[in-house]
Amino acid sequence: MTEKKPYYITTPIYYPSAKLHIGHAYCTTIADSIARFKRLAGYDVFFLTGSDEHGLKIQQKAEEAGVTPIEYTDKIVASFQNLWKKLNISNDDFIRTTQERHIQVVQEIFRRIYAKGDIYKGKYTGLYCTPCESYWTEHQLDENGCCPDCHRPVQEVSEEAYFFKMSKYADRVLKYIEDNPDFIQPVSRRNEMINFIKQGLDDLCISRTSFNWGIPVPTDPKHVIYVWFDALTNYLTPIGFLDDPEKFQKYWPADLHLVGKEIVRFHTIIWPCILMALDLPLPKKVYGHGWLIVDGDKMSKSKGNVVDPIALIDEFSADAIRYFLLREINLGQDGNFSRDALIQRINSDLANDLGNLLHRTLNMIGKFQDGVVLAPQGESDIDLSLRADAKETVDFFRDNMENMQLSLTIKKVWAFISRANKYIDETAPWALAKDPEKKQELANVLYNLVESLRTISVLISPFMPQTAERIWKQLNLPQAFADVQLTDIETWGGTPAGLHVGTPEQLFPRIEVEKEDKEAAKAQAKQAKQAKAEKKQKQAKQAEPGEVTIDDFKKLELRVAKVLKAEKVEKADKLLKLTVDLGTEQREVVSGIAKNYTIDDIVGKNVILVANLKPAKIRGVVSHGMILAAADNKDLKVVSVDMPAGTEVH
Repeated sequence: MTEKKPYYITTPIYYPSAKLHIGHAYCTTIADSIARFKRLAGYDVFFLTGSDEHGLKIQQKAEEAGVTPIEYTDKIVASFQNLWKKLNISNDDFIRTTQERHIQVVQEIFRRIYAKGDIYKGKYTGLYCTPCESYWTEHQLDENGCCPDCHRPVQEVSEEAYFFKMSKYADRVLKYIEDNPDFIQPVSRRNEMINFIKQGLDDLCISRTSFNWGIPVPTDPKHVIYVWFDALTNYLTPIGFLDDPEKFQKYWPADLHLVGKEIVRFHTIIWPCILMALDLPLPKKVYGHGWLIVDGDKMSKSKGNVVDPIALIDEFSADAIRYFLLREINLGQDGNFSRDALIQRINSDLANDLGNLLHRTLNMIGKFQDGVVLAPQGESDIDLSLRADAKETVDFFRDNMENMQLSLTIKKVWAFISRANKYIDETAPWALAKDPEKKQELANVLYNLVESLRTISVLISPFMPQTAERIWKQLNLPQAFADVQLTDIETWGGTPAGLHVGTPEQLFPRIEVEKEDKEAAKAQAKQAKQAKAEKKQKQAKQAEPGEVTIDDFKKLELRVAKVLKAEKVEKADKLLKLTVDLGTEQREVVSGIAKNYTIDDIVGKNVILVANLKPAKIRGVVSHGMILAAADNKDLKVVSVDMPAGTEVH
């Protein structure tokens, strides 16, 4: 027996977002379909997904929820695993970055690169985006001075840190990308990464001391390792990097990292640099897929268009959702999710085309041949044409799935489903059944329909695994579906003569659109009413100051700040942009004091700053904090103290 060729495929490990959305389902469904195809084609597949659980963002979310970070992530990770189960995701492992097996790997990688001289201690002063867990230089920010990825304000940070000599590997990574055009796909992502590297790579800050939710630096435990240095190395942990050299040799380098386009940079620049420092080969391919757009607009909690995948699966079935996502969206491009389009696909493609083909075939065999598939003898031109179409479809499926053309492949399979339905109309089995002399011709037609469905069930199995197996079982084929390989449908005639088919069961019931519209309108009205009530409640709550606990008050970081510079904010009579000194850093703050203070009045004052206020953009200027002031109806005075800049206010 020939040993199976290994194939290692990964999704990104997902950040534990408090709310699951359809985008989580999209990426993992793509990976699962590719993994299922590779198994079908005879590969020894290892499919990895997981959760990325460290970092400042998680620590802050946990504090807001009043729980520990691990309690916070445990609950959300369970919801991920539930979603994968509902979607029938066939992953071989689920990695959590909080697991001890991964902590040991990360610390060992840090030790090895440190021992090589590619990690050193220094001081980081610069810009950090907490939502993206990304470091940026001034020239990399967007036109509003915000994170170029998520376009939210960045924070100035200054702290002791360890650095990875990423700049040392810049030329080598660039050459690798240019010499290996298939390494980054699609081409648009590849071009972006080449341009990014050519702007210059700085050494990467890979530790933090301002929070503690992370993996400790093995030689300096007051530091925790940067979340992306931690997260990227997850791909090495489950395949035996530390504990199973034979397994590691088998699966590394990874064949495919499937990631969202917003994190291609981490996987094709930072990750290759780390691997080069470890003297390990680079993954064979990184594919950056597009985003899922909902009704023409990007998903956003503030817009209220986040689609819950669990509710969709419960309503329409996992296979219907999988089919829609994979068929409608060309891999690498942004794709639109629409409830109306989903229902249309279910009714036309799944209920009408596929469901009716199976139902009609089984009914006719039951009615005309007592449920038994008879042996074919002789072939008409129409029969030969159907066989030729089946072979072409199988060949197309193999070649295009190897190239990850999922949408194109599904459309080709459905073209064959339509061809099989047309074959019924062309041969008219009901008419053949009335003529005793056409008994063999009828037997040939019904055999060819069962053989077509046998082929179809295998071809749809990477995309719709449950439906594929249901068809197989309704046909009552003797081979265990779990053992089926692509080679089993490469030759026509695998259906055994004398097979007694099963009873037809409806695969996908049609959705009554009129009823659906009424229910949707009712749900929208209820949602609108609830939103209105919540808004009213929120406004009422905001109108009353209420009481705060001492713990709430302790969350505020009040510090003395010296005003170094002031200037008017354009087209804003009340606003001044202040540059303040906090002793260890300088910040820009926007303050509404322009009608009460001239520039000369405010410069030089030692004021009190709320230093840990979330940055906000005011008239195009990002304000990193707020100056305290007292005001009545006529006058306003900033609170100033005779204390050095940086002094904490208690």
